[in-house]
Amino acid sequence: METTEPKLQLNSSRLLPRRIFNRAFALVYSAAVSAVLYHHVETLLRRSTATFPSFLTTLSILMSDIVLAFMWLSSQAFRMNPVTTKPFPENLQKVLNRPEDFPALDVFICTADPYKEPPMRVAATALSVMAYDYPTEKLSVYVSDDGGSELTLFALMEAAEFGKVWLPYCKENRVVERCPEAYFGSDFAARNSKTEKIKEMYENMKKRVENVVKTGYITDECKSSEHEAFAKFQTKDFTIHHHPPIIQVVSESSEENKDVVGCCMPNLIYVSRQKSPTSPHHFKAGALNVLLRVSAVMTNAPTLLTLDCDMVSNDPSTPLKMLCYFKDNSFGPNLGYVQFPVRFNGLNKADIYGSEFKRMYHINPMGLNGLSGPDYFGTGTFFNRRVFHGCPSSMIVPEIPELGPDHVVEKPVNDRAILELAHHVASCEYENQTKWGSKLGFRYGSLVEDYYTGYRLHCEGWKSVYCSPERPAFLSEMPIALNDVVTQTKRWSVGLLEVALSKYSPLTYGTRYIGPLMAHCYSYYAFGPIWSLPIMVYAFLPQTTIVNNISIFPKVSDPWFFLYVFLFLGAYGQDYVEFVLAKGTALRWWSDQRMWLVRGLSSDLFGTLEYISNHLGIVARGFNVTNKVNDDELRKRYDEGKFEFGVPSPMFVPLSTAAIVNLGAFLWGFSQVLKGRHKLDEMFVQMVLACFGVVNSWPVYEAMFLRRDKGRMPAKITLIAGFLAWLLFAVSSFITKMHVNVGE
Repeated sequence: METTEPKLQLNSSRLLPRRIFNRAFALVYSAAVSAVLYHHVETLLRRSTATFPSFLTTLSILMSDIVLAFMWLSSQAFRMNPVTTKPFPENLQKVLNRPEDFPALDVFICTADPYKEPPMRVAATALSVMAYDYPTEKLSVYVSDDGGSELTLFALMEAAEFGKVWLPYCKENRVVERCPEAYFGSDFAARNSKTEKIKEMYENMKKRVENVVKTGYITDECKSSEHEAFAKFQTKDFTIHHHPPIIQVVSESSEENKDVVGCCMPNLIYVSRQKSPTSPHHFKAGALNVLLRVSAVMTNAPTLLTLDCDMVSNDPSTPLKMLCYFKDNSFGPNLGYVQFPVRFNGLNKADIYGSEFKRMYHINPMGLNGLSGPDYFGTGTFFNRRVFHGCPSSMIVPEIPELGPDHVVEKPVNDRAILELAHHVASCEYENQTKWGSKLGFRYGSLVEDYYTGYRLHCEGWKSVYCSPERPAFLSEMPIALNDVVTQTKRWSVGLLEVALSKYSPLTYGTRYIGPLMAHCYSYYAFGPIWSLPIMVYAFLPQTTIVNNISIFPKVSDPWFFLYVFLFLGAYGQDYVEFVLAKGTALRWWSDQRMWLVRGLSSDLFGTLEYISNHLGIVARGFNVTNKVNDDELRKRYDEGKFEFGVPSPMFVPLSTAAIVNLGAFLWGFSQVLKGRHKLDEMFVQMVLACFGVVNSWPVYEAMFLRRDKGRMPAKITLIAGFLAWLLFAVSSFITKMHVNVGE
């Protein structure tokens, strides 16, 4: 009798039980939202013959609640079918026994500015993935340098030399933290003479790189035998925005290039695409498309990993976990990518800026797992190269055969013909009259090219999987100054609106191609910047009516009051429960909801205004690299939980004004209640909103009035905010008195 071996399970999926509660709660909450909107409309019609301020107030509240209702409705799509998955790499290892059983893997690392994204950090990221538990002859690391800096190339050359010692050390000692900076700074580092010697080598390498970055140029002594590689940077006409393509093989996987124990090193290739003032740059997506073409010519691995330059590998077995999905036939041929969560190093206890993005990177992706899969985060993503060449059922043929996903590279990466073709496809004119950026590769058309690319891939029929292992696969750095945080999210806001209001809007195009639930998930992000409208209204309107003794919400004794209480507590309560179930803390949840309000009054608002000005042709769209350099004093203040203002950013003005308005309105209203001039039951909701604003604004008051360090609120911003708050109260009082006099 013939027997067959049981098929090894490579991964598992589990539906979360809370989906039943989510669906029931959504029905009840929807009925409550509908009732409140009906109440607003009824009130608006009743006040249509009343004074203009009364009518305008009711209309503003109605419009704000419509936006809140739409965003809440979109968020429910994430909650309908949440799914978690788990890989079993130990089973995969029973299938993949030989190096030739592993598919080749190309890793893309992107950097753009050596002073905002330190070359040493780029080198650490490269080293951490070069040290993967993966056949080195199947691994190639490409670093895209949009800053066109010889400093970055020098750091990679130093890293490649150090890697000849570091990679075998990690594998011999089964080191898990394979970023040397993280390992040597941890309690897990071995304490012996060999480790101390390697640590000394690393510190010397780090010192050389940092000295070069500090001086801004590379001395002849540092250039060593690779001095010809730097000659391209020394030409008279070379600038960051105008230079030819530069492709340098820093380390080649060959018999001639081995580590200290005689094993081949992975390929490490530096790429700086051609830049010209007259050619479009397409920001990060353009750099990724160049890497896509260059890697196709040089190695053409069927699997790709995209990483930000500061996102180091934290688990050397991550590629095996990725293969647990790509090697599982049950997913079919339309599995486009496996997304790992973005996790951050060095968060303070309260995560004051909500940098964890718990909902975006951890909660919502589980909901998307039960649909077509998570959106593309822009980093920590393993792709099937085939996804960049059309929909699953038909492939778009590229303009030259070497760029096709089935092309087999038979020559070494340092071959002259290979390098010539690689330089050709890295030129800034190469994409002219081609489908790159529209049908091929990463997609252009939005500043958030990661979100947009994932969205378009899903619309073409590709699926994705969210994999969140217990040990974080990657760890990244986050900005720790508020200006850097809101500058980054402002760019996201502009890019999201570019998608939301385009012909590819998730509400129209998305509904047609990916269905209503996935479309609403993508809409939740695309229309996210419009959160600024209701947040602005609720940050200022109820507060000004307190000062003018005008009640705009139901009295405590009115049955409608309890509906408002249910809506407020229901939304916040559900959000809190999901946050805690995703291993969050109450303190971090508070920071997260506070940052939602902060972004609404800063980056979302200014992002919306910038999108409008771009659309009208007033200001050209741009791409700002997030600063990832932190000084010791700034880090100390961040660790103490203090908001870092420091610079007179215009985005701090609405935030500061709202803080002063809420404080002034609450104190005024409280004093009037004590004097008996205001009835608390009529003003209760407005007083609670003002109090809520005051409690959330504590870091702003502290920065304005209590702090004397460099991170305090600039006096210029405080004065402007104070004047605007006074002006708002004065104008609202004048208008109210004018209409009262007219009525009399």
